[in-house]
Amino acid sequence: MGIYAVTGGSGSIGKKTIELLKKRGHEVINIDIYHSDIEADLSIPEGRQKALDELASMCPDGIDGLICSAGVSGSCGNPEMIVSLNFFGTIAMVNGAYDLLLKKRGTCVIVTSNVISQYKVRMDLVDLLNNSSEDEYRICKLISRMDKTDLSTGTALYVASKYALTRWMRRRSASYAANGVRINAVAPGNIHTAMTATRSMNEKMALNALPIPTKYGKETLMESIEIAYAIVFLASSEACGINGIVMFVDGGTDALLNAEKVY
Repeated sequence: MGIYAVTGGSGSIGKKTIELLKKRGHEVINIDIYHSDIEADLSIPEGRQKALDELASMCPDGIDGLICSAGVSGSCGNPEMIVSLNFFGTIAMVNGAYDLLLKKRGTCVIVTSNVISQYKVRMDLVDLLNNSSEDEYRICKLISRMDKTDLSTGTALYVASKYALTRWMRRRSASYAANGVRINAVAPGNIHTAMTATRSMNEKMALNALPIPTKYGKETLMESIEIAYAIVFLASSEACGINGIVMFVDGGTDALLNAEKVY
């Protein structure tokens, strides 16, 4: 059986992913800010390095998989956090754990979002992230000047961070696979989480207004386990021929809204 590291493993998707991996006999290391095997704040460089150092100490012979599900929503009220955790935190963990993955020809799965195909993307923000990924401090300084009271600011940054992360994965997938490390992304739709459970009635109505074909006729969102099944599959040897893809796990929402797009 393998050894897997999961960031954000105390959250809804990460927690279900860990449960599923353990059920299948794997050893799993949860990396999260609280209540985890490795406690670290992945929104800051020092926290990421702490997590990577402890992971390397625990797994000197390498890991079979890295699953990055740590992240915050666009409504968290902290623009810098959205970018630092969702984008910079994820790529830092993948880059930092790459040698551990290489030792066992492991796999990496990052959790993005189906919003990358549903919203108008601020490509200026996406390009800023992708083309200046070594300058987190400067980018966060620029973002700190954005209007935090405008709800659209958080949404724009969230979508841009997930789009840039997905593009980052695609750009590296070929070279990673050539060296024996597969990397893919899962793009979840709206799911039941602690956060969605506390939304206002208007917010819940807005979520339910976005169609999920597999939930047709039901006023419900997807469950975390549905996303976890896809993640565990992509991280397994059964997906050995899959690399560099974005798997939409949204009950068919993307296909419904973008039916004319085949790629």
